[in-house]
Amino acid sequence: MHPFREAVEAHDLDAVEALLAEDVVFTSPVAFKPYPGKPLTAAILRAVIEVFSDFRYVREMSSEDGRDHALAFVAKVGDREISGCDFLHMNEAGEIDDMMVMVRPLSGAQALAAAMGARFDAISREASAG
Repeated sequence: MHPFREAVEAHDLDAVEALLAEDVVFTSPVAFKPYPGKPLTAAILRAVIEVFSDFRYVREMSSEDGRDHALAFVAKVGDREISGCDFLHMNEAGEIDDMMVMVRPLSGAQALAAAMGARFDAISREASAG
């Protein structure tokens, strides 16, 4: 099992953050531009934990070289059920340097966008303080 999955399933957000490279790039399923850097990515992931309920990983896939991983999940955002996937790329030091999240269906993505949008000022403040 991938350490990111273990940390998320244990709700250990400090361990999640420790797995991120300083120059990590986070690509959101609901924003046009990627978010650069560890402080902002960590703040986004902390907020997502609050937004998702009934979250669980259902499948894990890895490349032969162990640098690319896909972690399929299901969750709820409010009353909307979603399925999605965390795509992780590991740098040479074994840190996550690229994370892209995809979700479906559209109604679930819209619910996620609204829930995260309502928290984005707090996310930005947390990232600036960190």
